[in-house]
Amino acid sequence: MNNFIRTSSRLFIALLLLPFAVSAHLPATPKQVIITYGEGSSILYDLANGTYTVYQGKYVAYSNVTATFKINNKTAASKDYTSRVYSEALVNDGFGRGTKHVITLTGKNLTTVKQVFYTYANREFFLTQIEATGKNLKSNSITPFSGNIPAVTGDARSIFVPFDNDTFIRYNAKPFVAPFINMSAEVGAVYDNTTRNGFVVGSVEHEVWKTGVRSTAKTDSGNTVTVWSGYTEESVTRDNITHGEISGDLIRSPKIFVGYFADWRTGLEEYARANRIAEPPFVFNWTKPTPVGWNSWGVMQEKLNYEKATKVADFFADSLSNFRAGNTAFIDLDSYWDFMLKGGLEGDYSKLKQFADYCKSKGLQPGVYWAPFTDWGWKGGPDRKVQGSNYTYGDLWTKVGNGFHDIDGARAIDPTHPGTKQHIDLVIGKLRECGFKMIKIDFLGHATAESTHFYDPKVTTGMQAYREGMEYLINKLGDQMLIYAAISPSLATCRYVHTRRIACDAFKTIKDTQYTLNSISYGWWQTFLYNYVDADHVVLSTESKGANRARMLSAAITGTFITGDDFSEHGQWSARAKAWYQNKELLKVIENGKAFEPVEGNTGENASEMFTRKIGNAVYLAVFNYSNEPKQLTIDAKRIGLSLQKKYIVRELLQGNQASMNIKIGAADAALYKLEVK
Repeated sequence: MNNFIRTSSRLFIALLLLPFAVSAHLPATPKQVIITYGEGSSILYDLANGTYTVYQGKYVAYSNVTATFKINNKTAASKDYTSRVYSEALVNDGFGRGTKHVITLTGKNLTTVKQVFYTYANREFFLTQIEATGKNLKSNSITPFSGNIPAVTGDARSIFVPFDNDTFIRYNAKPFVAPFINMSAEVGAVYDNTTRNGFVVGSVEHEVWKTGVRSTAKTDSGNTVTVWSGYTEESVTRDNITHGEISGDLIRSPKIFVGYFADWRTGLEEYARANRIAEPPFVFNWTKPTPVGWNSWGVMQEKLNYEKATKVADFFADSLSNFRAGNTAFIDLDSYWDFMLKGGLEGDYSKLKQFADYCKSKGLQPGVYWAPFTDWGWKGGPDRKVQGSNYTYGDLWTKVGNGFHDIDGARAIDPTHPGTKQHIDLVIGKLRECGFKMIKIDFLGHATAESTHFYDPKVTTGMQAYREGMEYLINKLGDQMLIYAAISPSLATCRYVHTRRIACDAFKTIKDTQYTLNSISYGWWQTFLYNYVDADHVVLSTESKGANRARMLSAAITGTFITGDDFSEHGQWSARAKAWYQNKELLKVIENGKAFEPVEGNTGENASEMFTRKIGNAVYLAVFNYSNEPKQLTIDAKRIGLSLQKKYIVRELLQGNQASMNIKIGAADAALYKLEVK
């Protein structure tokens, strides 16, 4: 009774203090909890039925919100319980000073569950989480958030966000028109591209669970958004078995970010920042300038050898001496660097060390590559020895039912196995001894596979295995190298690396440029997850000048610049690189190190044509034409964030053309504009 009196008193006071615009929408019942956050936003939780409504001012953003959980093979929802008790406590964490609100749910023959809400006065979103307590609990499915959203008018879209950047997968801004279902990995956004108003929900914790966001539009029962922890789908998470089960006397879902924003782009950027706060980096912080340089996979690939690699270093030292962010560039050996070894991975690394020393003598930083959680020779059988250990590869293979986890031609190895760790000890130890200053780590998604059984019995989910493997790897790397992730989970990897490739392999064509920029159009916000995101090796080769400009600019607006041509040989690519890569205005954009944001978000699986970023007092606008015909475009000043009360000087920076708000872009070409107030 005392709990009810305290709760009722608090509710009465809260109702008096709540702005009339919000309280006018509240049902007249005493069993309500009003939880405020941000500037005028609130959650109205109905203790009578276990549902809640989220208000943005007077606007109902989410309604009839519930949570569902499967515990010990029994599924129940928040509205199935008979008793709900509210409590609160102050918190002071990475998000700032706030309040932790707890609704404790109890009922006959039901596991005690807490719905937890974290709110902050200076945050325009809240976090919610499910906690279940009891004896010997087990679960592989928790839905912390499922609710209705209003009809989205105008150009309604729902984004598909991939789990990783493998298999040339694409983001997709799908038309949100009934009948419609979209399942997105870790985060989802539903918005009107015309007004840019949008709903953003997703997980900000990735060390235990894989999470999916389902958005649904129905003709008869409205629109819904559901966040499900325990999500696996072979075409997205790469798993062909169900999510692993967690167990214990306390089971938690990940914390879920929930917000409604005037601009969906702002919402996704806030979501990215929230991830970095909720799970701070495990890797040391990179405080040096934006990485630029070269990687051998762009053209050289299996032709890599010591002579060709050192000629590239010579070209950078002699002909690209001003292509720098700060005072250095990286010369990075991709796959096939082991051709320089004698006696395999347990053998003689002296030639590799000679290469690293040569780079340093030229004022350059040597880089290298490795895929630590894969077995590329698995077709040779299970009895092959794992170098650096006394185990065989058959011991290490990740077990999936009666088979194994194979993707990209490689077989996954168990990140928790001592043989995997001993193999890491050998290779990373040798590379550190050689003096490498950068490492590109690849095919990390193999380490996230759900498994029937991991070597470490405490690890029961793919993401737990990923954490154990990556933390071990990063500890072995120490603070000697810039750590770059290639194929990898989009969100879970940010704890472990400094920079991450935004998409899959991209090379030289205008189609490669458009593919890369699809990931910038809908994944640019990862620039706030990582120190840097990267567009992969930029290859000029023998493509047209327009295609070369577009590929070059696609890298610059992603945030870093890694080239990929074979500069050990002379060709039009080397002449253009000398002429273009040392453009001072382009280097300013690269030095800023942040991805540009899209102007439009309605291109489906394709890419936006325009991207912007404010750097200093200037607004930069990158414009791309992916078609085979010239295009005439008009810049909408308001749409790209310019003040309509000011006049601007417009300059084109790549070709030095005169520019105005009406521009013409050649076929398969791109341009970079700098707009400054007169």
